[in-house]
Amino acid sequence: MGSGEEAGEQGAGEMWFDFAHQPGDEEDGELLALSKGEEFSPCPSASFPCPIPHLLRGLSMPIYVYWGEDDFAMEKVIAMLRDRVLDPNWISFNYTAFTPDQADAAIQGLNQVMTPTFGAGGRLVWLINTTLCQHCPENVLAELVRSLKVIPENSFLLLSSRNKPDERLKSTKLLKQFATEFREFPLIPPWKTELLVQSVNQVAQTVGVKLTANTAQLLAESIGNDTRLLYNEIEKLRLYAHGSNKPLDVDTVTKLVRNTTQNSLQLAAAIRTGDTAKALTTLADMINASEPGLRIVATLIGQFRTWLWVKTMIESGERNQQAIAQAADIGNPKRIYFLQQEIKLLSVQQLISCLPLLLELEVSLKQGASEMSTFQTKVIELCQVCQGG
Repeated sequence: MGSGEEAGEQGAGEMWFDFAHQPGDEEDGELLALSKGEEFSPCPSASFPCPIPHLLRGLSMPIYVYWGEDDFAMEKVIAMLRDRVLDPNWISFNYTAFTPDQADAAIQGLNQVMTPTFGAGGRLVWLINTTLCQHCPENVLAELVRSLKVIPENSFLLLSSRNKPDERLKSTKLLKQFATEFREFPLIPPWKTELLVQSVNQVAQTVGVKLTANTAQLLAESIGNDTRLLYNEIEKLRLYAHGSNKPLDVDTVTKLVRNTTQNSLQLAAAIRTGDTAKALTTLADMINASEPGLRIVATLIGQFRTWLWVKTMIESGERNQQAIAQAADIGNPKRIYFLQQEIKLLSVQQLISCLPLLLELEVSLKQGASEMSTFQTKVIELCQVCQGG
């Protein structure tokens, strides 16, 4: 038993060495000593589609690193952490947030988290939108090395950012080693409809709303990957169904839910059928609703690539839905039948011809072209391709 434990401990050390070691690290005496002397602590990885991940039980170190584009999901978890750590009567003494525009925010935050807690509860220091995992000056890295392993047990350090950490940086490696939770809050890609439906069902279960399969599908199509809007609409449905044990039907949900109705997938469908008038109307509604242009383009590109994969596989003679789904990166093979029906009137060449137009649209928007006029021009061209014109 003893030899097994010893081997396990050695394996953990090797895991950290492999993760941390990079060519040239030997010159950094402090970091090398840390990598040899400290025990590796694995961190949970992010997974789709649950928008609100749980807080870990059994703290290893009081450090949390959150990043990603799903601001609402991140805010909910941060609120849970804040409620868990702080005593309501002592918040003004034990809670400090530092924004990136404050001078030496990282140094001040690290100094603050080392300060003993005042009164009851714990201390929480939050570095908002920090860039420590994208760019970390040497003096801040030195302070991290000195501070992270000796943060008091009842003090908690929280770092948040919209940008993905750069895993090559020593600061990122250091934080990942010591963090209790190192987690991404990603938005589900709008074309991953099965994940959106699963997310709807999970939120409905959390809030306490019963849905049918059709109503869950309707909500996914109407709301997309907007987690904040999803919670708001599910909460509205909960209030409406108060006291009822029956699942809500499609008619009820249609009347109650604020449908962004015109979404990117509906725009893709209108383009696919060559319905120029409907496509332009859908596009105008989306732009007027402040839907980000680049997000619309990303969804269109993803959808047309999926259609192209499915069409190419079918025309090559493949009939196995599982194989087609795997090639097209589709989670639910049962969707293949419906995708086949959607593109049965389109050729492979038509689908191929659409992709350069979509990429041109993306480049134009990134270069600052007028959003509405650029979109309208490309949507008309795409509809003409799908009409065979």
